[in-house]
Amino acid sequence: MPEFSEENARALLALATFIGAAALPFLFRLAFGRRRRKGRSRAFVSVALALGRRRRLVLLRTAGAERLLLLGEKSDLAVEADVAAAPPPAEEPQEPSQLRGLFPLGLVSLLAGVAVGTLCGAFRLALDAAGRLRSSIPDWFADRPLLGVAIMAAGAALAAGLAAFLVRRFVPAAVGSGIPHVESVIDGDEPPSPPLLLPVKFVGGLLAIGAGLALGREGPSVQMGATLAHQFGCYFRYDWRDQQSLLAAGAGAGLAAAFNAPLAGAAFVLEELLRRFDMRHATIALGASVGAISVVRLMDGPTPELSVATHYQTGTLDVPLGLALGAAMGFASLAYNRAILGALDIADRSRWPAETKAALVGAGVGAIGFLAPDLVGGGDNLTQKTLDGAFALDALPLVFALRFTLGVVSYAAGTPGGLFAPLLALGAEIGLFFGLLIAGLFIPGEDAQAMGMKFALIGMAAFFAAVVRAPLTGMILITEMTDNSELLLPMLAACFSAMAIAAVCRNEPIYDALKDRSARLARRAET
Repeated sequence: MPEFSEENARALLALATFIGAAALPFLFRLAFGRRRRKGRSRAFVSVALALGRRRRLVLLRTAGAERLLLLGEKSDLAVEADVAAAPPPAEEPQEPSQLRGLFPLGLVSLLAGVAVGTLCGAFRLALDAAGRLRSSIPDWFADRPLLGVAIMAAGAALAAGLAAFLVRRFVPAAVGSGIPHVESVIDGDEPPSPPLLLPVKFVGGLLAIGAGLALGREGPSVQMGATLAHQFGCYFRYDWRDQQSLLAAGAGAGLAAAFNAPLAGAAFVLEELLRRFDMRHATIALGASVGAISVVRLMDGPTPELSVATHYQTGTLDVPLGLALGAAMGFASLAYNRAILGALDIADRSRWPAETKAALVGAGVGAIGFLAPDLVGGGDNLTQKTLDGAFALDALPLVFALRFTLGVVSYAAGTPGGLFAPLLALGAEIGLFFGLLIAGLFIPGEDAQAMGMKFALIGMAAFFAAVVRAPLTGMILITEMTDNSELLLPMLAACFSAMAIAAVCRNEPIYDALKDRSARLARRAET
């Protein structure tokens, strides 16, 4: 009889969890009923303007729209039936207690997290399989390199072009990271994504990232998580305020599943998406992250994303050096953000179809992937090699320049894919270069390799803080990804100076800039 291995046990547990998660919503609906929540049909008078003694012009706000009414005539008159189809404004009266109805909503967030973890866990496994296939092709054609380059270039071009076609044809909101779109939905500026986004983002992200484009898996995971959790809110007929909480919590669960970092997922919800903290949102975000991580660790194991051979202790000079590194990261973030936005503008001005632009980018990435497999893709392997100190000081500028360019061009290709993983790789490279340089020039006798790897970790958090402007999320994310918390103090110093320099340079956070850019393009298209 064949031995029942640990991998088989994990697969069985994941399958049982998925089946249970699929059945629980129906049991929950049976237990709690299909009643609408009381707050759903409430209406509020936002503005009332007197027109003489009897007539009043009233702006009436409900859960989904605004209506302009003229009152006081023989019969009330609806001047405009749909002034603005939008979620209720922030000034809408809240329930007396933030904890009212929190328990059933927490259960729904947990169930949504399980579903998000299942979907994003499958996405991770599919990307791992695609990465292994891509890395094997150079070995298969080692004796016929020209044929190997042609095959990889053609395959990557086809995959990237198909990914761009899926986005353009079915769900344009699935382009790029998806995080700016999630933030716009939470703010009420755009409608939530339809369920069709889930297969488009999954397949499109798999094609683009699997082909080797320098894009991160966290972008698709966040947007798929937000969309899936929002569908749970619609299914249980919650009002918009609770749907908004579930949508944000699902996005955080997607980030947690992408990096195996549950606390970072919850911090991302509160610091970046909602930008406020309260008990209700924190509870829902934690519930979704717990559900997602439980499934992901059943499917992929509990091992941290990145392995660090040594747990580095904080030295006397680490804090002042962290301040100096953070300042460098602030200036680097200015170049990075402007390059991303500039590449998008150039791509928009091009008259070529989106599929053609993506195919050209894919062909170039595929050719590079045959010659240097570790330099393409999301960047996880490259980040691990950087933390291992695998690059010499003189090689790092070339590696950084190549990855910087690949990341910028890949994001402008019009396919699904995120920015987190690529910018973490860039931050690690800057940090390694800084540590090696400082040790070699100014600290004789210091282990240059150890110092370089230490500052590679610090650099990841600092560059994230400068680009995204979410320092707590960045520090927690790096700590969970590496299972190393000894460098939090120099990380804090580096994040402080990185954000200070970015603010002085008026470098807008990348997701705010992308969101504003999308809004400008939408207004331009309407005129």
